[in-house]
Amino acid sequence: MARESTSPNGYLTRREAVAGAAALGLVAGRAGAQEAVEAMGIVYAAGSAGAGRVPLPDVLVSNGREVVRTDGQGRYRLPMPGDGAVFVIKPPGYALPCDADNVPRRSYIHQPGGTPAGLGLRYAGLTPTGPLPASIDFTLTRVDEPADFDVILFTDPQPESRFELDHVRDTAVARAMAIPAAFGLTLGDVMFDDLSLYGRSNRIVGRIGLPWYSLPGNHDLNMQAPDARYSRETWKRVFGAPSYAFRHGRVLFVMLDNVEWLGPPVPVGANTYRGHIGERTLAFLRNLLAEVPRDDLIVLATHIPLQTDTGDDPRSATIDRVALLEVLADRKVLSLAGHTHTTEHHYLADGHHHHVLTAVSGSWWSGPDTRTGIPSADSRDGTPNGFHVLSVRGTDYTTRYVTAQGEPDETMRIAFESELRPAAPEVFRSTRPIQALRPPIPQDALGDTKLVVNVFDGGPRTSLTYRIGDRVPEAMARTRRLDPFVTELYARYPETKKSWVQATASTHIWTARLPEDLAPGAHRLTVEGTDEYGRPIRAFAAIEIIGERI
Repeated sequence: MARESTSPNGYLTRREAVAGAAALGLVAGRAGAQEAVEAMGIVYAAGSAGAGRVPLPDVLVSNGREVVRTDGQGRYRLPMPGDGAVFVIKPPGYALPCDADNVPRRSYIHQPGGTPAGLGLRYAGLTPTGPLPASIDFTLTRVDEPADFDVILFTDPQPESRFELDHVRDTAVARAMAIPAAFGLTLGDVMFDDLSLYGRSNRIVGRIGLPWYSLPGNHDLNMQAPDARYSRETWKRVFGAPSYAFRHGRVLFVMLDNVEWLGPPVPVGANTYRGHIGERTLAFLRNLLAEVPRDDLIVLATHIPLQTDTGDDPRSATIDRVALLEVLADRKVLSLAGHTHTTEHHYLADGHHHHVLTAVSGSWWSGPDTRTGIPSADSRDGTPNGFHVLSVRGTDYTTRYVTAQGEPDETMRIAFESELRPAAPEVFRSTRPIQALRPPIPQDALGDTKLVVNVFDGGPRTSLTYRIGDRVPEAMARTRRLDPFVTELYARYPETKKSWVQATASTHIWTARLPEDLAPGAHRLTVEGTDEYGRPIRAFAAIEIIGERI
């Protein structure tokens, strides 16, 4: 039977809500009688100068599973049977409040007892929040929000120390400052285990001057937690709810924490986590999509890829991606991920493009120092460390790679590889300098020499040809293999890289055998084609042919 509220704002009071739940048999218990209660609140629009706040109807609010719309008075109510979070899903044309470091404040964490002191977490978690407030309110600001916009995409900045955080500041952050965009995202591993650096990191990234949304990665965990329940305590204190969503223009951005902590590492250093979304988060996504127009673009972000060419290990891919793909079926989806420190494009279903992004830290800040004193940090698939920019035009999109060091418009690397060269790195690295990836080629060795091109953001829809002088262009073949540059780099400077860093097969290399009839002398080499989005790409090199072997 319906009951009229005695609350002045039209809500049931907390006592009425609990009594009603009990009457319906909804009181839940865990190790005793824990009352089932509801989170209630109002979403407001900030008034113009001198005006008060105005209740905002038709705004989505969630508890991480259920999704509801505010009513005509801006009110919402959601189940909150225990610890959890409530977050507003920013609608198009509105902005969330940001703190001094441009971190959007979008959620309320409900954890009455705070982080249990007995866990012995190395990094501070939550102080007790106490009982649910009578009203959990959110205030949004009306803004002009064009349907065409750009987004800066970081993943895996992963500084292990204050010194490596300097590298993030002086490479990716400095370069991003010059790129006009609506906001930025970081897709996990904001830190490399030292969570005490969050404050400084946020101050640095905040100076880009954009609202900056972040996802946690496997190196953002509280690793002393016995299981997943308390593995994000520091993250929640600093950033808020680990999974959330917001809308911008005609795009729904869904940020899902898919790193499931399985327990403290035994032995120390073992990776006891897996890529897993889970039933609750899948339910949240299903409920959310039911409230969003079917022709809107969905941009889904996770830390661990849904699928990757590095293997199907649960630590490298998402074990319940089939269930996720079913939820997303018949939607236009761009899913983004990081984690593997490789750059990949996959097409998982009709209309679903999965893009694994270049790591800001590249090879975990390994490699010889550049002239700036910052490590070269080339990724293990040969891509220079960097980031991406997502360009949205209505519901259409493209992405582009931006190197964090070097030339801003660098898109590929050209090398020549002789099959007669000794295979052992310890042999050739002592006789062939790193700059000699384009050595003079003896005329009688042309048939044993390959042209090897790494298109840093290439994928299965990229096509490439090469042309020497005015000759007819020749097609190049996409080949999964090691990048010769980074293979030699790691071999030549082993003392500059972290112990686990090894070259890995790249998915964006193209090869072709050189023609055997090139005359001695210097020739102009043109490599050109189209990228994943059909945009033209081009690079050049000079190739020298000599009359005899050297």
